[in-house]
Amino acid sequence: MTVDFGRVLTAMVTPFDKNLQVDIAQAKKLARHLVENGSDGLVLSGTTGESPTLTKEEKLELFKAVVEEVGGDAVVIAGTGSYNTAESIALTEAAEKTGVDGVMLVVPYYNKPNQDGLYSHFKAIANSTKLPVMLYNIPSRTGINVLPATVAKLAADTGNIVAIKEAAGNMDQVSELRMLLPDNFAIYSGDDSLTMPMLALGAKGIVSVAAHIIGDGIQEMVQAYIKGNVSVASRLHKELFPIFKGMFITTNPVAVKTALNLKGINVGGVRLPLPTINDQDMAKLRKLLADNNLI
Repeated sequence: MTVDFGRVLTAMVTPFDKNLQVDIAQAKKLARHLVENGSDGLVLSGTTGESPTLTKEEKLELFKAVVEEVGGDAVVIAGTGSYNTAESIALTEAAEKTGVDGVMLVVPYYNKPNQDGLYSHFKAIANSTKLPVMLYNIPSRTGINVLPATVAKLAADTGNIVAIKEAAGNMDQVSELRMLLPDNFAIYSGDDSLTMPMLALGAKGIVSVAAHIIGDGIQEMVQAYIKGNVSVASRLHKELFPIFKGMFITTNPVAVKTALNLKGINVGGVRLPLPTINDQDMAKLRKLLADNNLI
């Protein structure tokens, strides 16, 4: 299976209303805004979308609404993975019926399976759907790293595991992934600030947090690199770098949701156990946005 998810995907926040209920109308507005401002596609119900605190019903309603709003104009990828294989299969099967273009499966967190367990988990979910699958490797949150050899075996043994969001922060691992995987297997940076080095190692693009507020700039940077204008891409990287880092001055997605609200794009707060932003971080974030003419 050959699939083109695009170069710049935004890991979309989940808008909440004043009662911290999912705000579907705002989700549609945000999705449209992102697609009109640099995003080739959207990843829903990932880390940035606060997936651990969303119910299955909320996720499916979100998937359906965003597909209705931007389906056909942008790729829509649903985060359906968890630490429970059977529940991940059930959500993946239900997500397929909403019309999404693919699913993203995070490395199982908390129960810490070995590589054989990871292989069996991902293969079982992939076999349950006709949709293309993006794996999501983020050891800092899951406590375990899916190794390149495991990813390569999954790519070879399934017809639809076609991409990985790689957020281990290890450039040697990215090199190994690129060496072991076929050319049409897409590697995406899971860290905005590592997009440039990962592109140099053969990555396809970025699943971005910062694209919520600088999507056009990120798309310009990626396209410059792809076209061979490395000096331009490098200059843009340096210009955007403070924003890349600023979106992580506190636990994601607290900062990016706050930034969107400061820009007048109302996405509400975050659900517990995430905290609201403190006064010190708010002051830093407000200054960062003002200094970069973003508010």
